[in-house]
Amino acid sequence: MVRRLVLFDIDGTLVEGGPAKEAFQVALMEAFGTTGHIEMHDFAGKTDPQIARELLKGAGVDDATIDEGLPSLWERYLAELEVRLLDTPMKRLPGVIDLLECLQSLEGMGLGLVTGNIAEGARLKLGSADLQGPFALGGYGSDSEERDHLPGVALDRAALHFGVRIPPEAVTVIGDTPRDVACGLAHGLGTVAVATGHFGSEALRASGAHTVLDDLRDTDRVVEALTRGIA
Repeated sequence: MVRRLVLFDIDGTLVEGGPAKEAFQVALMEAFGTTGHIEMHDFAGKTDPQIARELLKGAGVDDATIDEGLPSLWERYLAELEVRLLDTPMKRLPGVIDLLECLQSLEGMGLGLVTGNIAEGARLKLGSADLQGPFALGGYGSDSEERDHLPGVALDRAALHFGVRIPPEAVTVIGDTPRDVACGLAHGLGTVAVATGHFGSEALRASGAHTVLDDLRDTDRVVEALTRGIA
């Protein structure tokens, strides 16, 4: 029976690189005729719908038009992403394979996702890095525009999938941005921040993370942090 759950962010935590920004830019232009100020925009830790809305509102597009056009945007984005990933797949970050293999070997451990990616985008990205298999469930940007809502979605799905509701103190969120930390803290979950993205250790400590790591290379240390909970 699953007694503990780790919820992973994707970009900057498990993988890096890839063509998502370019695919997003093409899709925005095709669906809305503008990309907004995408080159200067902060993507870190945000959901795909939040990013789209911020860019489009910044370009003067109203909410009703955005809502109407989002299905077309996602259709175009996913098609563009799938094609581009063939030539530019995501790259696994150092230590990820050893960490996931170790966690999967632990009795009572479940693995899931909490990511701002829409669900199919997450599947495509992880698939391009041969990482899709370990994750039984997730909370995705396609579930809510608000990042803080996503751990709750993942926990509800975990209860259905595993047949037991895992208590907050036995759940850990791991990510590379202060927003990853904040969404875990909003639900009383353990939080591990890893400085493998755009934020350094000092900024991640200031976000309130229970543990901050430089990277995922030291498997024993990372597993210890992920299984410590919030005690």
